[in-house]
Amino acid sequence: MRHKKAGRQLSRDSKHRKALFRNLVTSILEHGKIETTLPKAKTIRPIVEKMITIGKSGTLHDRRRALAYVKSESVVSMLFDTLAPRLLDRAGGYTRIVRTRRRLGDSAEMAIVELIDIGKISGKDAKKEADKKETGKKGV
Repeated sequence: MRHKKAGRQLSRDSKHRKALFRNLVTSILEHGKIETTLPKAKTIRPIVEKMITIGKSGTLHDRRRALAYVKSESVVSMLFDTLAPRLLDRAGGYTRIVRTRRRLGDSAEMAIVELIDIGKISGKDAKKEADKKETGKKGV
């Protein structure tokens, strides 16, 4: 029996599960949205929200905490420089889960996990804004 054992196992051992979560969180922060299975989406949603909350404080300690979990330095810098400042006035609820379809191979429920206001915060837009700030140009 699994009494008092919280969290989903997702048919993986703990190291594989942690690596999966780290990869999915990094992908969401980098691209703005991903499509995955519904149980994975429900599991990583709180982790993404915690990363954004860490990014909102902006201290060196929090940057290092984010780097310990997120796999890419460029994604962490984008999180702290462009993503988190846009969400300062928001008290939570930075992500949205939208159920999409059933996968053909195994009929698994699929869902899209996306950041709120995706048009304003996508990874490509953040890179363009960073380039604008560095070069001082209005259209790159």
